[in-house]
Amino acid sequence: MRRILTCGGRVARAVRDDRGDVPGWVLITLMTAGLVTVLWALAGPLLANLFTDAVSSVTGP
Repeated sequence: MRRILTCGGRVARAVRDDRGDVPGWVLITLMTAGLVTVLWALAGPLLANLFTDAVSSVTGP
């Protein structure tokens, strides 16, 4: 039983001490959002035209 309690204490201490790299995750999230925004701004009109052309070719003029 003592072994289980000791292991549980180590796990609880590790969870409490390991907060992760919060600034790194924030930077990755912001850079990903910026990249998606730039790609959307560049490719958005082209994709809209592609979709419109595809639908009009299926349904007719």
